[in-house]
Amino acid sequence: QVQLVESGGGLVQTGDSLRLSCAASGRTASSYAMGWFRQAPGKEREFVASINRNGGRTYYADSVKGRFTISRNNAKNTVYLQINSLKPEDTAVYYCEAGQVFPGIEEREYDFWGQGTQVTVSS
Repeated sequence: QVQLVESGGGLVQTGDSLRLSCAASGRTASSYAMGWFRQAPGKEREFVASINRNGGRTYYADSVKGRFTISRNNAKNTVYLQINSLKPEDTAVYYCEAGQVFPGIEEREYDFWGQGTQVTVSS
């Protein structure tokens, strides 16, 4: 089992950048493929990006390609999501999730998730 804690969210302006972090404890993060999802108010949780166990492969939702970068540091048991050129439509709670499947674009493919970190982008 693994526990996940997201951080790095906040209130930012359009065009700003943020780096979200997901710290894993318990079983090492390198045992899992990792994904980021987000949920905007009144909407379903949606896939954002994923990364395989060794970090050699990544996958992105079309809506975030070119602006979001997922990475991981297995020595630090941490996964990151770099978000550039933030837009108001990026406003959401961002969740880090751990699973056995890559690219894992469906939530049902993940076994563990954190409490989320809020990202709010003002126009």
